Amino acid sequence: MNEQPFQAAADEPTADEPTPDGQTGPDDHVDHTASTNQAGHPGHANSAGHTNPASFSPAPDRADRDRASWEASAQPTPAATPEVWFEPLHAADPAAANPLVSRRKTGGGLLGAILTASLISATLASGGTYLALRASEAIDATGVSSGSPDGQTASVRQPVAIEESSAIIDVAAKVSPAVVQIVSPTAATTTDPLNPPAEGIGSGIIFDKRGWILTNRHVVAGSGKLVVHLKDGRQFDGTIYGIDTLTDLAIVKIDATGLPAAAIGDSSTLKIGQAAIAIGSPLGTYTSSVTSGIISQVGRQIDIGGGRLTNLIQTDAALNPGNSGGPLLDIAGNVIGINTAIAKNANGIGFAIPINIARPIMEQALAGQKLTRPYIGIRYDMLSLQRAAELKLAVHEGAYVDGGQDANGQAQPAVVPGGPADKAGVRQGDIITSIEGQTIDGEHPLDSVLTQFAPGRTVTLGILRNGGRVQAQITLGIRPASL
Repeated sequence: MNEQPFQAAADEPTADEPTPDGQTGPDDHVDHTASTNQAGHPGHANSAGHTNPASFSPAPDRADRDRASWEASAQPTPAATPEVWFEPLHAADPAAANPLVSRRKTGGGLLGAILTASLISATLASGGTYLALRASEAIDATGVSSGSPDGQTASVRQPVAIEESSAIIDVAAKVSPAVVQIVSPTAATTTDPLNPPAEGIGSGIIFDKRGWILTNRHVVAGSGKLVVHLKDGRQFDGTIYGIDTLTDLAIVKIDATGLPAAAIGDSSTLKIGQAAIAIGSPLGTYTSSVTSGIISQVGRQIDIGGGRLTNLIQTDAALNPGNSGGPLLDIAGNVIGINTAIAKNANGIGFAIPINIARPIMEQALAGQKLTRPYIGIRYDMLSLQRAAELKLAVHEGAYVDGGQDANGQAQPAVVPGGPADKAGVRQGDIITSIEGQTIDGEHPLDSVLTQFAPGRTVTLGILRNGGRVQAQITLGIRPASL
């Protein structure tokens, strides 16, 4: 891809001294450098701009003006002075202009005139210096807060853009070495929400320096061989350690140590509107590409060819085919999600799996355990105001245990016979309101809370049943891979 040079410099004029016509002084200049944009990659806009250099008439130098002020003060009938921003008061008699000057016809009158002229000259010079500094932004008039009569504070210029840009630069430098490209030449024909190239190319993030990589399931599913490319040019054969049975995640292992590893963040603390940064290999070609945006929303649910994904992070950071499996980062460079899907018929709508959902299987991999997810064996709907009104329920938060249909339209029971919930006495129509004291609501859905616990653990369910509250002890099972 051809480099596209962009150069557009427009230095602000530096005001040295004002001139009679209001132009800048002899040391001031405005240098406009023509911007050009050579032909770029197909589909990219090209433009060219040219600006002719601006010329300015020189102003009288300061010495000439000061000498004019001296002569004007010393002569009984001064000549008219040019109009300036700070114009001194002139009188026919120096003594009249300055009441402190004695009216005695002695040599002291001339001395007073000299002192007055010197003071005026110094004032003008100070004013010119101040204006020059202001024009060059060496002095920022809005950089200091000041009180106002109504008790409010004057606006202060905040260098937010500069700070955020600098932070993104730091994140890119710190995390990019831990982002890998995963190539699967023999990948099966799996449904990829990001539509990667046919040979199967995606991204991944090293979460442990001993060669542990987190990526998407659809990037590696069905692969007989994986090749992992590092930013430093090295490449390794990869093996699939495990496939997540809950969501679109997988763990890949390469035989290497001392690798750069990314810091793992906490997706439960995300705020709508906070900065988000994505790094990956879009189109399988542009490795280590960095894009930025914000967290648009959390708790999203989408349907894809392979099933349904829930509790997703929505972001407007640009995602493209090949970004699958790459990290979504906060402004400190911590991994907060794994990019997994985009809306096909829209721009700026991408989705990532929260890192807290991935954390349990990452810990299992590091411990050498098989990747498993907890299972309670129920079908349910997360309640909302609308859903609660449809069901005529008194509460609008919790997980409503109800039957449904499978992908083939066959009716399915609310409670799986012989499953953990069945053994614990959970019934159709129950509303699960908490797990181990954690409230189940829109921000804490049942499946998201459930992932925090390992299979085999016994937990307490809070249940609303027929208007009364009951509790049930349930031992979590292992989620079947077929679900």
